[in-house]
Amino acid sequence: VLAEVIKAFGAPENAQRMEEARDNACNDMGKMLQFLLPVATQIQQDVIKAYGGASLPPPSLAGVLKFARLIKSYESQDPEIASMSGKLKAMFLPPMTLPPHGAGTGGVAAS
Repeated sequence: VLAEVIKAFGAPENAQRMEEARDNACNDMGKMLQFLLPVATQIQQDVIKAYGGASLPPPSLAGVLKFARLIKSYESQDPEIASMSGKLKAMFLPPMTLPPHGAGTGGVAAS
C-alpha cells in the first residue's frame, strides 16, 4: 500500500495538485498545513480506500494518521519500508533547514 501511495503522488494530476498547493503555501508552515496537507491527505485516502480490509484504517484524516503510525512501526524492521516512508515524507513535508550559526545575534560580533 505504501508503494501505491508513493506512486499516486507521482501521478501527473496529483503532482500538479501538490505543486499548486506548495505554490499557495509559499514555504510558510502554517500555510503548508492549510493548503498542502489536505491535498496530501486526499491522495493517500484515495489509495487506502482502494485497499480497504480490516488491517487498514478507514479513508479519513484519522485513517491517514493511523496509516502513518502503522508505517512508522515497521520502519525499524524493514529498511525498504523505512526508505519508502522517507520518500513519502519528502513529498509533502518541507525540508527543514537550520539557521546559520549565530543567526540570532543580529550579525553583531561579540567583543
